[in-house]
Amino acid sequence: MFNEAQLYSPVTRTGDGDVTVHLSDEHPGVRDPEYRARRNAIAALALDYTPGGALPHVAYTQEEQQVWRIVSAELTRKHRRYASAEVLAAAEALALPTDHIPQLDEVSAALAPLSGFRYAPAAGLVPLREFFGSFADRTFHSTQYIRHHSAPLYTPEPDAIHEIIGHANQIASPRFAAVYAEVGAAVGRLSTDDALKFLANVFWFSMEFGVVREGDEIRCYGAGLLSSYGEIEEFRHADLRPLDVGAMGTAVYDITHYQPVLYCAQSISEIEDVIGGFFATMDDDTPERLRQSSAAGAA
Repeated sequence: MFNEAQLYSPVTRTGDGDVTVHLSDEHPGVRDPEYRARRNAIAALALDYTPGGALPHVAYTQEEQQVWRIVSAELTRKHRRYASAEVLAAAEALALPTDHIPQLDEVSAALAPLSGFRYAPAAGLVPLREFFGSFADRTFHSTQYIRHHSAPLYTPEPDAIHEIIGHANQIASPRFAAVYAEVGAAVGRLSTDDALKFLANVFWFSMEFGVVREGDEIRCYGAGLLSSYGEIEEFRHADLRPLDVGAMGTAVYDITHYQPVLYCAQSISEIEDVIGGFFATMDDDTPERLRQSSAAGAA
């Protein structure tokens, strides 16, 4: 199983059409029947979506809107202090609403003129080949549910806050969007799970948890950091290593804890050259070539 699959609550649908989101026993909303019913209903909207059709609208409750307002305000403050200049400029151009949860067509309309990306609904986990592959068409599959109101600054799974405040603010940058597009093109060339997992790992340590040096400071550009109230405070204490796609693709990591090792770029240009360049040339044989090169260097 790919590491990222552990993050999403499984979604099932019976032959009668009933949709159930299976929350873990540790999920803040697992004992809240109303929240569980909401999750099931929102997942059903995504499952009923037909590509090319109208994007489903969620009638968010005031409680859900309040969670968005709280988290938006807190993360906006964190971004001013910790986010990279590239992300801050992209976020200013995107201008996500802070007073309400944007519908996916609202996000798409704001993104399209900036980077050509659009959003599509996801009930939960999208198979990684489909998720990453859709980047080639500048499509991003996004969940629409919101974390439980009892813990607005915490979620055990990616929700709309992660997908929108994290990823949309990132891919509003044409430079980062171009890297995403190279990821999608790479997936079209890959046939093995080994290569796909290697690609997913490099994406994790770059576009999800990437950091970059700006002058005398370390700033974040990864969506996982941009959308996490806790983790964005911790990344400067990580073991920061130079960009190394061979190491990033084979690293063993625990997605349920703050990341102790991160890979730091010296500039946005280095991200484009090293990370974007890797995705632009990757094929099924790349992981083995990098492993052999690393072994030869260590000998």
